[in-house]
Parts: sequence; C-alpha cells; structure tokens
Amino acid sequence: MEYGTVPGIDKPISRLVQGTIMLDEADLASSFTLLDAVFDLGCTAFDTARHYGRGNEAVVGRWVRERGLRDQVFIIGKGAHPTPDEPHRVTPEAIAADLDESLRQLGLDAIDLYLLHRDDPGVPVGPIVEALNEHQRAGKIRAFGGSNWSHARIAAANAYAADHDLVPMVASSPQFSLVEQVDEPWPGCISIGGPANEEARAWYQANQMAIFAWSSLAGGFLSGGFTRASDGGLPEEAAARARRAYGTDDNFERLDRARKLAEVQGMTVPQIALAYAFSQPLNLFAIVGSENQEEFAANAAALDLRLSKATLPWLDAREGAL
Repeated sequence: MEYGTVPGIDKPISRLVQGTIMLDEADLASSFTLLDAVFDLGCTAFDTARHYGRGNEAVVGRWVRERGLRDQVFIIGKGAHPTPDEPHRVTPEAIAADLDESLRQLGLDAIDLYLLHRDDPGVPVGPIVEALNEHQRAGKIRAFGGSNWSHARIAAANAYAADHDLVPMVASSPQFSLVEQVDEPWPGCISIGGPANEEARAWYQANQMAIFAWSSLAGGFLSGGFTRASDGGLPEEAAARARRAYGTDDNFERLDRARKLAEVQGMTVPQIALAYAFSQPLNLFAIVGSENQEEFAANAAALDLRLSKATLPWLDAREGAL
C-alpha cells in the first residue's frame, strides 16, 4: 500500500480508498468482515456520504468505535447533495444539517475530510467557505473540499479564502479514469478525464491538490468483462449507465488496448486502468468499491505498476503504436 497526506490531517492516508456504498446496517457481520479485511491490507481511508443508502455512516462509525481505530483511519464524509424536494442544497443551512446528522450517524466527534457532494454554480462561494471554516473551527471537520466541483469553482473558493484570511479547500473528488465520460452517470457529475478536460488536469497538476477520484473503473466499464457485446455480469441498471456514460468507439478502443497491455503485463484490465490513473502526475487517491478482500488486494496490486510516458498516450488511444 502507498500513502499520501492532506493538509490539516496528521495521519497517513492510503492511496486506495474503500467506498462504503455496499455496506448494510442490517448485515453488520458481513460489513465488518469487509472493513476488517481491507484494513488488514493497509487501507486506512474510507469514503462515506449522507446520500448513500443502507446505513453506510452508521456501519463505519460503529466499526471504528468497536475496533478502537479512530486515530488510525481517515474518514471522508459528504453532504449538501440535492434531493427531489430540495434541488438547491449548497447552502450554509443544508451543510450544517447534513454535517450534524452525519456526525450523529457515525457516532464520532469529527469527520477528517468533509466534501460538498455537489456544487450549485449559481451560489456565491463566499458564504460556503465561511460556513465550512466555522465548522472546522468548531472541531466538527478537520479539512474540507468539493466533490463534483469544477476546478474553476474550487479556485474561486480558495481565492475568497485567501482574500479573507480563511482556510481553503484542500481536496477535490471528481470522476477520473482511463476512459472519457461523455454523459453524466448521475446529475451534477464532474469529470477531469478525456481530451476536453486537459485544462482541469493541468490545474490539478500545478497545484497538486489531493484528488479523491471516484469511478476510476468507470462504473464497471473497465471491470474486465465489459465488451461491445457483453455487460460482463454487471447489474442491468449499472450496465446501462456505464454504456451511456462511457460506451463510445474511442472508449472501447481504450478498453481493447488495456486488455492487450494486461496480457503483456500479466495483470488484469482493472489493474491496468488503476495503474493508468496512478501514473498521472497528479496527487491522486482512488476510491474503489471492493466487495471482498481478494478484490481489494487485486486493486492494491496496481500500485506496484507505473506506466511509462510512452505507454500512457498509447493506452489513451492518442498514439497508434506502442
């Protein structure tokens, strides 16, 4: 396992972050088995959200408390996600309500990194930065950032923080993978992948802000079994979403090349896809949804492979020959 750091956090953060959407409060035994297994493999970072179902926050909080791991693990929390009844929730009031409920569910005094799950570009950044600073001063969060915020909005928020002697955002969580996102898998999603987002990647490279990339396996498109003709065993809804968001000729070409390189390297397609992400000149952490110890171990093996500068453009289908 490799580890990185985030400003404001005084503990090592595993580069591979375990997602928690699969955890189920009604099945604590299986949920704890998974969390124990990935922790034993060196995972110290866990991604939670107020918006996720089946009690992910309650499960993670109880596991952390019962195992006595609070000083060893890094908890990401997310809030301010829109709902059908409240489409505009990037407000100080909604942030405060979601944060307090997350802390109650987790049973913890503070969340290490708090991310605003969506942005509302029509809302001025000033009051949002002020609110997040207030929660940090109160000890409820240790650091904060944006999930599905554009780099331009993050830059604006941090410029406001600098002008007003406030703490800035220190992390971002966009989608990023080998393939290009051509349609939103869910409303309000931001990606930094593909040719259209070179400016965003250049900004993150220059600033070296921590990126907690979600869907680095493109929602199962890069799972290894997905092809032009087969959904590779993905559930029907997930398969349809992956085809809509990533199923272009260019992306299938990238998938074919990942399969060829996997054969040469003696690795799997998901490992090649993760190695592509980790080989970028970015301060990258990847959120994965491993369902068991073996899957997490296979994902972690990708950290041992760094792709060459010659391999990256070929894999990205920007060059015709390796």
